[in-house]
Amino acid sequence: MATLYEGYTLCGLVKSPNSLDSGIHGIELESDNDHVVVTDSTRSVTLYKLSDQKPLGTWTVKQGQSLSCPAVYNAGTKEYVTVSDGKVIRVWQAGDLLLDKAFKATLSSTVWRVHCVPGGAELYVLFSRGAVRLLDALLAAPQQPIEEVLGQEEAIRWSAGIAAETQHFVVFTTEQKGSHFLYVQRLKPNSVQKFCLEPEDVGLAPLSYSACYRDGHISLLYLYPNGHVYKSVVSVRSPPLEEVGEAVPLPRTQLLCLPVGETLLEAASALFLDDDHIAVVGAPHPAAGTGTNFLCIWNTNFQTLQAGKEMAGKLYGQLWSYASKLFIPHGKSLTVIPYECPKSSLASALGKLKHAGAKVSRVPACVPSWSAVFNGETAMQSEPMETSQSNAQHSQSSSDGPVNQVLDLIKTATVEVIRKEVEAVLSQADIQGLQPWLGQLAGSLVSRSMADPTFYTPSTLATLVGTRCLCHSVCPELLMLALEKRDYSLVQLCLQSFPDVPENITCCCLKTFLSVPDGDVETASLEPGSLSFMETLTAQERGTKLNGFSAAGGEHHHHHPERTSGLLVHTCPVGVHKAVLLNEVLQTPYSDTFLLPHLKDLSPQQVMLFLQYLQFLYFNYSEDSFEQEDKSRAPTLTQILDWVCLLLDAHFTVLVMTPEARGLLVNLHSFVKYQVRFVSELGKLEGSLQELQHMREEKHIGQYSIQVITLF
Repeated sequence: MATLYEGYTLCGLVKSPNSLDSGIHGIELESDNDHVVVTDSTRSVTLYKLSDQKPLGTWTVKQGQSLSCPAVYNAGTKEYVTVSDGKVIRVWQAGDLLLDKAFKATLSSTVWRVHCVPGGAELYVLFSRGAVRLLDALLAAPQQPIEEVLGQEEAIRWSAGIAAETQHFVVFTTEQKGSHFLYVQRLKPNSVQKFCLEPEDVGLAPLSYSACYRDGHISLLYLYPNGHVYKSVVSVRSPPLEEVGEAVPLPRTQLLCLPVGETLLEAASALFLDDDHIAVVGAPHPAAGTGTNFLCIWNTNFQTLQAGKEMAGKLYGQLWSYASKLFIPHGKSLTVIPYECPKSSLASALGKLKHAGAKVSRVPACVPSWSAVFNGETAMQSEPMETSQSNAQHSQSSSDGPVNQVLDLIKTATVEVIRKEVEAVLSQADIQGLQPWLGQLAGSLVSRSMADPTFYTPSTLATLVGTRCLCHSVCPELLMLALEKRDYSLVQLCLQSFPDVPENITCCCLKTFLSVPDGDVETASLEPGSLSFMETLTAQERGTKLNGFSAAGGEHHHHHPERTSGLLVHTCPVGVHKAVLLNEVLQTPYSDTFLLPHLKDLSPQQVMLFLQYLQFLYFNYSEDSFEQEDKSRAPTLTQILDWVCLLLDAHFTVLVMTPEARGLLVNLHSFVKYQVRFVSELGKLEGSLQELQHMREEKHIGQYSIQVITLF
């Protein structure tokens, strides 16, 4: 049986409010199966590493410009290629910071898409009027004339690059006055074939296309709004044609008739997975009524539904598949869902296949044990990587029933009843075995809380987060719900437990903490260790003799520091509870490239307050007598200085023009300058010690000798 595993959120969607478009223009593989290039429909191209679920780089065209087609990666030259404004080819490398300064060339005709044939080292450009050119040939002569292959009022609807044996093909479909055609462009030798698709009901056009190569044939899969899924086959061994002639009728075979009822599909897509399975998104689930928010895997040999998953939020009829992973935009996020399609057989299609004595891969949990990751434990690795199917089914059934009962209770039961049932399930089952369902429990609680303002279960949500088996990607609305409910205890727990909080959410938390009055957070039940640290730090306004700049640094402080007998006294600009929450933000993982744009949304007052707090931390951290007892409960000196630099980069112009910020900036400059000098000296010392370590002793040393070692 095919299986859909628990997915994770790769990124948020960049789209206008109430848009019918997901904002994703295309997704392409990069150098390997762990890297993908995502192009949004506005102006950006972003490289993601799937195993880390983090962006590695992003490139954006200028305001007023737009990307015309998805970016692709050329494995041969290790370059990225895209098209902006229809005719401008752009080529850049990973090290290029600004897309506008990379190589670009303006072509003589409008481009439909750039294709990278799988396994090939060359890129092909498909023009909107049907012509195909090798990218290198175009870059050598960008203004060369481009012929028109398509007829009048004929427009391209879909295209793909295909590798077949030793040949490369670009296939694309067109529409002309209600008729639909398939073009198969052979690249070496150059030739093209044109086929006419059999018509469906009047007024119905295919919603999606998918193509693949198998056994000497190119197979075309297409889905109609009435739920009919067809496959057509074209032989790649057909004799090449020198020019496009009359369209040849293309026979088709119906693979599926999806249960759409009397309605028509509006945003749906079907995709080849292998010889026997296809993935369908945006069509109803046979057992779930008329709703279309489903992702399903169908066995086409036996026309059976083998796996299904309901997707939260609106579906946009888009679906990509790479390396046994499905990429699906829905709601406000792009989700990656791993899947598995075993060899098709009648027994497996009917769920009767037995594997007595055979070993199969253990079904992975939705997320790893984050506590084990943080503590460097290898408990997960010590578990057997393979187990019998009977044991896996027994383990699944032992916890499946109670969880399903709780999921049903969440829809109608009271807060107290839900709390008791969740605690009962967690106490009676192995947490690792419950991982695939914890995300569903948290998501159901969050969904009901967002739909019903009178319903909220803070203790139950805190219990689920406390298992350390959840992450932000599994339940992306949880942290924002806690902020909306002003549940700062849960917010702190999420920031401590989630290693994948996006930068925009981190900034949202920061803005909330800086703007909330101290009195509103004093009653929050925060983590005792972090409270104890800040209470110790702010217990008394004690004089501090600062390392490296006790005199120069103190001269410029006019607001918070006060001079008493030559010493500095510095007070915390925020309350203890607010300081604890700010510390959690300082310790949240981030990428500075993606954090900086969101930091610019802070107001000047918020920036000043945050910088003053960072200055307070730095003063206390710089004491000779300062000792951080529990380093897991407080930010490090490096984190403090990194955030100072980030804030200055994001708001330097505003701060320079603010008179109140002058003394603060001068002192912060001295902080950073001292740290740079300190690190520089450490670097010199490290180099000297390395030289000493690598020095070889002389083999022949007399009874009396003098050796001189010079440290630079």
